[in-house]
Amino acid sequence: MKITTKDICDIVQGELVGDPDLIIKGPSKIEDGKKGTISFLANPKYNTFAYSTQASALLVSKDFTPTKQLKPTLIKVENVYSSLSKLLSSFNHVFDNEGIAETAVIKDNCNIASTTSIGEYSVISKNVSIGEESFIADQVFIGESVKIGKNAIIYPGVKIYHGCEIGDNVIIHSNAIIGSDGFGFVPNAAGQYEKIPQVGNVLIEDDVEIGANTTIDRATMGSTKLCKGVKLDNLIQIAHNVVVGENTVIAAQTGIAGSTKVGKNCQIGGQTGIAGHLVIPDGMKIQGQSGITSSNYHEGQQVYGTPAINYRDYLKSYAHFKSLPDLAEEIRALKEEIKALKSSKR
Repeated sequence: MKITTKDICDIVQGELVGDPDLIIKGPSKIEDGKKGTISFLANPKYNTFAYSTQASALLVSKDFTPTKQLKPTLIKVENVYSSLSKLLSSFNHVFDNEGIAETAVIKDNCNIASTTSIGEYSVISKNVSIGEESFIADQVFIGESVKIGKNAIIYPGVKIYHGCEIGDNVIIHSNAIIGSDGFGFVPNAAGQYEKIPQVGNVLIEDDVEIGANTTIDRATMGSTKLCKGVKLDNLIQIAHNVVVGENTVIAAQTGIAGSTKVGKNCQIGGQTGIAGHLVIPDGMKIQGQSGITSSNYHEGQQVYGTPAINYRDYLKSYAHFKSLPDLAEEIRALKEEIKALKSSKR
């Protein structure tokens, strides 16, 4: 993709200082900038690179004032990171509509928009609907009666089981599995485990992104639900009947057990374990490797540890925990002194 600095300025609604007709072929890091690329400066510790970079253009804050002459054309914006996100989206349009591949299998009664692209060896089962401008990559399986909205991106190897619903602007990365059976079994009189049929589905609302190798189980009844704007990292397990609230973000290797309700705008660190049938309040921040075993938390609370407690309390407790070997040694020494004192009085 090639655009001019003026085009970029229009995209980010910035102020141009320099040549409006420079051709920009792509982005680069400021320290590795090359001619024909655009970089950005958001952290003052990188200011020195602004004078040495070979990038043709720089995205900078409106209050940035050079202390000496600069080579790059500047595009000044209110918020560098927000503008960078818009800019990278422009360079990230890598999916052109190539129609439906000859090796793709499309079964009966499907409603597929004319602007949707379906890759090699993908299988679209009966009664599936797919919206405008969606991209289904190679070797994707979509089960019966699945609904996918517009502008969705489904990467290679994704499996979407029957009856699941995917909203608009959803991105699902490679080898994610949507709608596999929830882990439901009941012991019988012989001590064997009988499977509880999982007859619900998975409902994914608009603007959700799901990382590679993440699994989201279908509900026993009703729906496992990811609300609008949820972002999931790679290698996450969402169990049956879980609900994740709007704009919550969850890092890799986290597991959430069945029927737990996670609030909106939560931030959950990697390798966190959340037990089943809990309620996580809105706005909670859970440090990575924490264990959540109860619902005894309040909105916006920051927690850490297993079982997780208030973040600052955990840090104070950990400071004492680290000192336990020394404290134990002191206690042993005091015991010896006390023993010696008792012996001397006899």
